[in-house]
Amino acid sequence: MFAFVIMPNHIHLIWRINENNGKETARGSFMKFTAHEFKRILKGKGDLLSQYAVNATNKKYEFWQRDSLSVPLYTREVAYQKMEYIHLNPLAEHWQLATNPCEYQYSTAKFYELGVKEFSFIKDLRDEF
Repeated sequence: MFAFVIMPNHIHLIWRINENNGKETARGSFMKFTAHEFKRILKGKGDLLSQYAVNATNKKYEFWQRDSLSVPLYTREVAYQKMEYIHLNPLAEHWQLATNPCEYQYSTAKFYELGVKEFSFIKDLRDEF
């Protein structure tokens, strides 16, 4: 993973997909795994879990938005533009979670701005192009 920001109700990621996981896409595997983890973590917290309940024949809960946006990043310019967007997301007027991207704890902004690597799984996007 190269960059991320975790917001109160969504997440932005920049990652490289190397290959499919069997028949599943990497994105599908990620969404499936995290949904199972969310359900496991929320089990026993009925009020919170009930917020994700759906009336569907193939599932009881839905944690991820259907048709979430996925944008291929083929050029350095597009990748950097998307990374800037995700790092500025916590500062947006309707969020106001920080006044500087580096202040927001759940983001890779501090790594890219100050060189502080708080997440061991992060690889530098600047090395990719």
